[in-house]
Amino acid sequence: NPYYEMIDAQLTTEIFGFFAPTKPKIALELGSLAVRTTARENAAWIAEFNIIMYALASKKSPHSRLKDKTMWMAQEARKHLPASSYAAKMYDFVLSYYQQQIPWEQTRDALHEKYQIRQEDGYQWATLDKSCHGCFAAGINFGASMISLLYGEGDLKETIKIGVLAGWDSDNPTATWSGLLGFMMGKKEVEKTFGRPLSSKFNIHRTRKGFPNNGIDTFENMANMGISIVDRVVIEKMGGHIDTEKDRWIIPN
Repeated sequence: NPYYEMIDAQLTTEIFGFFAPTKPKIALELGSLAVRTTARENAAWIAEFNIIMYALASKKSPHSRLKDKTMWMAQEARKHLPASSYAAKMYDFVLSYYQQQIPWEQTRDALHEKYQIRQEDGYQWATLDKSCHGCFAAGINFGASMISLLYGEGDLKETIKIGVLAGWDSDNPTATWSGLLGFMMGKKEVEKTFGRPLSSKFNIHRTRKGFPNNGIDTFENMANMGISIVDRVVIEKMGGHIDTEKDRWIIPN
């Protein structure tokens, strides 16, 4: 696969983090095959960064604000990226601009200049990909995703706005962080943020074909399927158990 550094592995594999709440190592084990179906090296590490983020979403921490917790989660996930990788360098680059309070628009342009124009840190997809200068590459989309995550500061609407406006394959990083923040907030808070009730139906046939029930599913049904997977992971992989009286998982440290 000559395109092993494209974004593919970042599109859905983060869900393995939800399947192993509080346990990034187990989440990475669960997601390893799915990630490596299409990705290697930087693209795989980036997908695993997102898996770690999702696994940490349910971990108790001293942070009272989403802004602070997502920053802590990102710093924890950063430890997984090899220091010499362009993924790590992109993360550090965006973080340094954020910490200097440089506006996100300028950070986005600087990211473009550094990696798409000057092609620093061994990042060459703007040249290698003749079709769209690496618009679907894992790296530049990861850099853009860090802009929306950091500058969004836990605000769902702001994160979506920045993610979409940052460009490249912008729906995918935006969906990743929207899914993460939405999970941490809960349905009621998401609806409160948008000031309206949201549909529980999902029509996968808008972009895919061949699914049961003419492609119509509900988020409640998908959540229940996910919970059944977590039940198995808690028991079989974590050595924990399910407290049915209090409707919770007991997960060993």
